This record gives sequence, C-alpha cells and structure tokens, in this order.
Amino acid sequence: MKIGMGQNWWILAARAVLAILFGLYVLVAPGRALTAIILAFGVGVLLAGILAIVAAVRVHDQHERSFPILLEGVVCLVVGLLALLRPGATAFAWLVLISAFAIASGILHVIAAIQLRKQMEGEWVLILNGTLTVVFGVLMILLPWAGLLSLIWLVGGYSLFFGLLLLVLSFRLRSQWQARVAARATARA
Repeated sequence: MKIGMGQNWWILAARAVLAILFGLYVLVAPGRALTAIILAFGVGVLLAGILAIVAAVRVHDQHERSFPILLEGVVCLVVGLLALLRPGATAFAWLVLISAFAIASGILHVIAAIQLRKQMEGEWVLILNGTLTVVFGVLMILLPWAGLLSLIWLVGGYSLFFGLLLLVLSFRLRSQWQARVAARATARA
C-alpha cells in the first residue's frame, strides 16, 4: 500500500460522503436531481466543445487536418447549449436513446435464443429476458416520466452504494495506515 493513500484516507472518505449525499438527494428529490444532472452534463459538454474547437485551431495552425475535431467541438457546443437551455428535451432524448437500445437488445436476445434452440436447452430464459427487455423499452417510451424516474433512481441507488463501499474502503485504508505507523514506532523503540 502506498503511504500517500493511507495518509490521505480522509480524501477518499470525503468523496464517499459526497457520493452518499448525492445518492440520497437523487432518491429524495428525483425531479430536481434530474435537472441538476442534465445541467452538469450540459456544462461539461459545452466545455468539451470549447476545448475541441481550441484544439482544432491549434491543429490547423500546424497545417494538419482539423475538420473532424472542429466538427466534434461544434456538435458538443450544440448539445451542451441544448442541455442548458432545454433540459427537459435533453432528458427525453436520453430516454429515447436508452429505450431504443433496450428494444434492439431485447430483439437480438430473442433472435439469438431461437438460433441457439438446437444447440442448448433452456433457451427460453434468453427468450424471456429478450421479451422483458423489449417490454421495458416500450414502456419507457409509452411512460416517459416513469422511465426517467426509474433511471434517476438507478443513478441515486448506484451513487449511494458506491459511496458506502468507498467509505468502507477509506476506513480500511486508515486502519492499515495506522497499524503501519504503530508498527514503525514500535520497531524504532
């Protein structure tokens, strides 16, 4: 274990507490949390777009190909501004993307299960999984706010769980560091 990690266990603990607080906030106030997440995403993508445009200008100054970088920067600017100016539209776009992914993934599971029917038993589990995934995707499109709410709850639950695990890790690092410091002090005495 690196000494720095043990001595700085409190930084990990602080990060854990922030993740736990964020998770609790998302679970208690999911509507406000969704807006905050989208706005943070918008700021991040907007900054990424500005940096990409700066990089494109610098690459162009070196007489190298800069159009793809410039295009990426412009797309990031547009998406970032859309997220900042129209957070509801951005949330709905993410929901549609995730719903489409779920539907496509479910259909592919069913197709794979039908193809595997001759090679293995129990393909019905994959068919059931694919069917439920398609139903989940369709329901998210038909009930968009319920779909967004469930996604936000997943983010909140993940953040809470991640924060708790990080907190446990930080205290383990602290105890290992303290044991190492005590062992060194004993060895010197």
